Amino acid sequence: MILITIIGSGNVAQHLIKAVSKSIDLELVQVFARTKESILHLVPTDKIISETSQFKDADLYLIAVSDDAISNVSHLLPFNNKLVAHTSGSVAIDELSNSNRKAVFYPLQTLSKNKEVNFKEIPLCLEAQNESDLKLIKQVASSISDKVFEVNSEQRKSLHVAAVFVSNFVNHLYKIGNDICIEHNVPFDILKPLIQETAKKIELLSPNEAQTGPAKRKDSQTINKHLEILTDKNQKEIYKILTKSIIDNDKKL
Repeated sequence: MILITIIGSGNVAQHLIKAVSKSIDLELVQVFARTKESILHLVPTDKIISETSQFKDADLYLIAVSDDAISNVSHLLPFNNKLVAHTSGSVAIDELSNSNRKAVFYPLQTLSKNKEVNFKEIPLCLEAQNESDLKLIKQVASSISDKVFEVNSEQRKSLHVAAVFVSNFVNHLYKIGNDICIEHNVPFDILKPLIQETAKKIELLSPNEAQTGPAKRKDSQTINKHLEILTDKNQKEIYKILTKSIIDNDKKL
């Protein structure tokens, strides 16, 4: 049984608490949280701590806090030579305190507190400073996910940028699409089958093969009509930038 302590109570921390609690190979020792109320529905009160002096021994301490707080939190830990991993996609392993052994345990997925996910399907990107620590975090990762990858800090930063494009930016485009629907009094639900089919298609085709639309066809008449419909300046600029990017991409192929 591998003993795990989780530091944090936000989206990532809460999903990790659920995943660790479900595993027969892992034991959740403690959760460090500033406010108990946020995780009382997930963790017994006696396992929630809010003072660094209350930490018990564990095999792995997972820091699941905001990127800006990771370094500071790691330096506040009151022990030495323990295995400490952060869960960020954009923070280098070197930003963790030198007082402990360092690792990264990054779940590459968009996580919201109130949206259940199948953790077995979430890619876990791992990094450690030595083979024995890497072996341990691989054991932990494999007990909660079927998709485990060894990824160094530079690769992880690139993955995180790519993830922002394919998830965060795409979701913002959904928001823009919804705004346009509201403005013209049509239901956004009509677009949902298209959204779902586009997502499914990428499982079988490369992004280049899956690309369709007026920019792909170089249909300037339709593009100009769309720009006339758009009343918001930012929407027009985004439309122009993405249209140009698609056209320029085709010139390279």
